[in-house]
Amino acid sequence: MESNTLKLFLEKGFLLDKEMLDFLNELDDRDVANEILDKIAVVSRKKVITKNLVGDNIDKIKPILFELDGEKKKLVDKYFVNVSISVEVKKESSIEDNVEKVAKYDKDYIAPGNVKILSSPIIASQKLEVRNFVKHFKSRYNGMKKLLMERPELDNLISIDKITGNNEICIIGLVTSKQITKNKNLILEVEDLTGSVKILINQNKEEVYEKSKEILLDDIIGFKCNGTRDFLFVNDFFYPDCHVVEKKRLEEESYALFISDVHVGSNNFLGDNFMKFINWLNGVGSDDKQKETLKKIKYMFVVGDTIEGVGVYPGQEKELVIKDIKTQYDRLAEFYGKIPKHIQIIQCAGQHDGVRVPEPQPPVGEDFGEALHKLSNVHLVSNPSFIEIGGTESNEGIKVLMYHGASMHNVIGEIEELRLANAHSSPAKVIKHLLLRRHLAPTHGATTYIPGEEDCMLIKEVPDIITTGDLHRTDIDSYNNVLIIANSCWQSMTAFEEKVGNVPDPCKVPILNLKSREIRILDFSGDEDG
Repeated sequence: MESNTLKLFLEKGFLLDKEMLDFLNELDDRDVANEILDKIAVVSRKKVITKNLVGDNIDKIKPILFELDGEKKKLVDKYFVNVSISVEVKKESSIEDNVEKVAKYDKDYIAPGNVKILSSPIIASQKLEVRNFVKHFKSRYNGMKKLLMERPELDNLISIDKITGNNEICIIGLVTSKQITKNKNLILEVEDLTGSVKILINQNKEEVYEKSKEILLDDIIGFKCNGTRDFLFVNDFFYPDCHVVEKKRLEEESYALFISDVHVGSNNFLGDNFMKFINWLNGVGSDDKQKETLKKIKYMFVVGDTIEGVGVYPGQEKELVIKDIKTQYDRLAEFYGKIPKHIQIIQCAGQHDGVRVPEPQPPVGEDFGEALHKLSNVHLVSNPSFIEIGGTESNEGIKVLMYHGASMHNVIGEIEELRLANAHSSPAKVIKHLLLRRHLAPTHGATTYIPGEEDCMLIKEVPDIITTGDLHRTDIDSYNNVLIIANSCWQSMTAFEEKVGNVPDPCKVPILNLKSREIRILDFSGDEDG
């Protein structure tokens, strides 16, 4: 296959190192080679495909590797020793086994402790075809179109195939390409369900042009423009956006806590600090007034990466003190078991958890997380999930959107303002862009996902709170009265974080008064009391 492999990559403008060429020759599967190339090219933006580059991005191509037969899996293990395909295959089969067990969470499931699961989407693993992605994007487009049609600015709205003459019109389109001309104008190609058209944003329209720097591929936007079917000129444009919501409060005083990225099993896990947090929850060292407050803590949101996992990245086994996923969850359950039972723990998954990487990620199953399933105050939900807490028969509760945050790295990389501002240290800035777009992962290819009948990453309903993890830093802000809570971690700086210059801010816990909406940050990082 050597000449065919070289021809395939050269045709697409890529080069291979010797080890990758040897691997693909032995694999002898042109379709798989093509898929690997496409995925690695998108996530790495490199023109030279090396074995180390593929190894560093191995989690992005695991869905491709899952489909290989036994002999080819052995070949993957030979070249990429830390992939743990066999573990991942076990995860994949468990997802389908657990679909019925967690299906009760699909819509409006009221769990014990006044926790209402409004949405916890489950999509079973399946063989994917082009039609699955087409249906997925049609669902996304129609959902966004419905939101955009509510904007009063988009009057005289027509489909692309109905453009005639040279009148001022409005269209709703998905951005499929963008380029800067030699005159520094921005040209976009956008499409709807009827066709596509090129549109231009002139740099002389300073306000609109400045705003256009934030446009991402696959954004669905309402454009106000004039021109012909051949070319349109943009006068303004609008995102679906989150409308201003009422600052919802509960009638009785109660509290919610927010944490993420515990990473149990890592040699960087700050177990003593985490235990200090749990002791605080149990009133150790507290006075009578503090103990009264502790009794009113009713909810704790845990937003993914609860364990370190196994085989998540090359060489990870050197950084593990617990080298088995099930044992990592057993240890996490031991910690949870020490938390007072009146606190309801709502946990979604992240990239390190014992579920598949593609989003939406299902809840942690009984195959690895059996010990968690035995705890009556633990509610395991999908990533993302939509949860209501504190509701009564007569009053709605507070609605919380949980999303671990895999897409945020790409958003930072693609938006100049965020990149220059080092938004990894200010996650709330990134989350505002997701709320603006009403989508948790706007760009196809930036995150691994499984397409469904509906786009589960669409923010259909504006939440009262959105809470995320992944970036390992606490950040609190609001956007149109949506409270943004980005969470800290319980892991000291890893070698990877040091390499890329990402400085974590561990052991911080936001505590929200659900009656007054007052929020404080508890600090369990030092020797002093939190």
